[in-house]
Amino acid sequence: MTDVLDPTTREFWAAAAAGLLVVQRCARCGYHQLYPRPFCLGCDSGDLSWIEASGQGTVYSCVTVHLPVRPDIPPPYGVGLVDLDEGPRVLAHVPQDAAIGERLVASWSPPRQEGERPLLVFRREAP
Repeated sequence: MTDVLDPTTREFWAAAAAGLLVVQRCARCGYHQLYPRPFCLGCDSGDLSWIEASGQGTVYSCVTVHLPVRPDIPPPYGVGLVDLDEGPRVLAHVPQDAAIGERLVASWSPPRQEGERPLLVFRREAP
């Protein structure tokens, strides 16, 4: 997990390990972005800070994966693009039967073995 030492991603992975989802916010233009970058995608400024995201989002697109991609994640499973309430669109695991337009909440699946990163997973809120 050498990228944890990268100054661009360090705070992101530290927050993930604590169960939090954070996004970068540009001080110049107010743009919110995820995944971590050293500059703002909205205005190229390097004046970025981290803010805690609500974790709430809306499914933009989703698909069920039927072929094995990783031996530790057996198919079938859902993958989707989720529009966070803060603005960024992220790719993550979603419920296999997720629907476009459905509201979901982010959580982190713990690493399955030493040296792995947590996995971003969106779930339905408990009723």
